Amino acid sequence: MSYKRPTFRHPGAGTNAIGFHKKEYEGALSTLCAGCGHDSISAAIIQACFELAIPPHRIAKISGIGCSSKTPTYFLANSHGFNSVHGRMPSVATGAVMANKDLTYIGVSGDGDSASIGMGQFAHVIRRNLNMVYIVMNNGCYGLTKGQDSATADPGSIGKAGVATQFSAIDLAGLALELGAGFVARSFSGDKDQLIPLIKAGISHKGFALIDVLSPCVTFNNTKTSTKSYDYVRDHMDTTSIADYVPEKSEITASVAPGENKYIEMHDGSLIQLRSLAAGWDPTDRLSAINAVHNANKKGEVLTGLLFVDEHQKEVHEVLSTVDTPLNVIDQTLLMPGLEALEEINASFR
Repeated sequence: MSYKRPTFRHPGAGTNAIGFHKKEYEGALSTLCAGCGHDSISAAIIQACFELAIPPHRIAKISGIGCSSKTPTYFLANSHGFNSVHGRMPSVATGAVMANKDLTYIGVSGDGDSASIGMGQFAHVIRRNLNMVYIVMNNGCYGLTKGQDSATADPGSIGKAGVATQFSAIDLAGLALELGAGFVARSFSGDKDQLIPLIKAGISHKGFALIDVLSPCVTFNNTKTSTKSYDYVRDHMDTTSIADYVPEKSEITASVAPGENKYIEMHDGSLIQLRSLAAGWDPTDRLSAINAVHNANKKGEVLTGLLFVDEHQKEVHEVLSTVDTPLNVIDQTLLMPGLEALEEINASFR
């Protein structure tokens, strides 16, 4: 069940660069548990898309199954959407991206959806470098089925059931780095100042962009003994950098000491501005990022921020040399050129 938002908005509410109010990017009222971190992530997605001034009808949001995958109902109501089956969101996203490269694709998943039943799909969507931002709402449990541990729950972590996790955890950000992802970030649902710029940068990145967002489950996994609780994450966060997203059309007027800031140019000319906080970490060096994640895990810390970015990878359309025109508007004569064209193709393989 979902509920519509009231139509009234403050008359002084401003518009973005294309004249849309923020309400054009909202969805139905959330029916998730009060205080759920997922709602904060939904709000960050709304704000990021509003500030980027993307027309809502040019966005496609795709999800799987779980509390996280319910959230597309709560943002971007005027966008395209598809709620798929458990763990199969990447397959649906792949079909959509291959059919129409002109849309902005936002994939929403959870730790159960991606790190368990969807692990194979998760690995291959990274390998193909699909042009999408993939947001994992990571709470370390299966909230829809009463809080069982998920594959991202840390050993020894104790949820509401009172039983300590016995198995090692899958670190989705670390795994994405190992699999060759060109944009890897981690954030916390309670830190909108960090999360919103990361979402904006991920959307602007050409290729696959993972944002693993720790999002405490207030009902089943927010105890003092849980490593995914609000208190634990706040007390153990170690941030790689302070990040800001600088749009392509904005003039950069920063006065900083040499070496204090680092600007990483995206493919469209926009910039990510980073002020490094972590020693010995380089966001453009994959090995440096992998080591930083492993070192943080050893110390029981949660490493957040932009972990790694590579703006020189080819995304799937460049690799396959696909046509620019969306498939649904290609003329039938081009899709079915006839017997002579088929015979010419067959002859080329003889």
